[in-house]
Amino acid sequence: MTPDTPSRLGAAVRTASHRPLWRVLLVLVLVAAGLGGWWLSESRSPGYPRGDTGLATGVKRGVYDRYGQLLETHVAKAMPGVRLRLDNSEGSIDNLARVTDGRDDFAIATADAVAQYSGPGRERLRAIARLYDDYLQLVVPASSPVRRTADLKGLRVGVGQSLSGVNLVTRRLLAAAGLDPDRDIKPAPLGVGDAADQLRAGQLDAFFWSGGLPTSALTDLSEHVRIRIVPLGDLAEAIHKVEGGGTDAYRAATMPKGTYPGAEPREAVATVAVPNLLITRADVDEDLVQGMTRAVIDSRDQIGSQVHAAQLVDLRTAVYTDPLPLHEGAMRYYRSVKP
Repeated sequence: MTPDTPSRLGAAVRTASHRPLWRVLLVLVLVAAGLGGWWLSESRSPGYPRGDTGLATGVKRGVYDRYGQLLETHVAKAMPGVRLRLDNSEGSIDNLARVTDGRDDFAIATADAVAQYSGPGRERLRAIARLYDDYLQLVVPASSPVRRTADLKGLRVGVGQSLSGVNLVTRRLLAAAGLDPDRDIKPAPLGVGDAADQLRAGQLDAFFWSGGLPTSALTDLSEHVRIRIVPLGDLAEAIHKVEGGGTDAYRAATMPKGTYPGAEPREAVATVAVPNLLITRADVDEDLVQGMTRAVIDSRDQIGSQVHAAQLVDLRTAVYTDPLPLHEGAMRYYRSVKP
């Protein structure tokens, strides 16, 4: 109600007193209706700030990209007045910089990238939820002689863009296998879409990828070219011993049988996994963060029907966001749904 509302009401009553009774009643009904409409509109107004807010995703044709597209659709319905602007990026490290410098309010990043990030504003980073795990994947043509990471010596290898989580973990995997990432291979700083295209064209011998399962770019590639996923499980322990790799983010994992129906081998593949976090800054509005947290949890089944990795988003594990503390808005949401 505006400050001058009572005076308007009084004026309406005084003016109406010189008129027949039915007109007085009509005036009062209209004034009451107006006030009631104002009260309802104000009570229904969301607490969060409306307008554009940026979400840094990742490279085109990657899982971050597709997840962001589907989350944008859900947020538009679940949070009226909020438009989630999607910003493609090189990946996790780029995303961390975009959030800390204010270009975006939200982003997805791997836990290992968060652990090693030391850019300006790092202390302001906060987590919203643990999403799903990225699986490290080494892709080669089915006819390739490469059977383990050490066999990549001297070959043209896609290692991810320089500011991506793929590049970060690839360098650690190569070091764990006894290879110098800058000297022992011919590194190609490519996103997953470009890497898949170049492998298909015979311009690349192999490429690394870190993403949720399945990744559409690899599914598409396996439908056009015979590819093989090289096991990385032998490096699950060694990666913790390389410089900068001593984070608890990595774990031994297994890619399920049939992840890419057109790829070899047909059985499950041992590899390494790392969790993804949805991140923000400490100064981002608490109501907005609470709404985003609810949107992420509530959209799991809807998004998971198209991005299978999102099916693993779980209320019980979402709060485990090490190495970042939860944002106050996220904590408020988790408390509200705690049994």
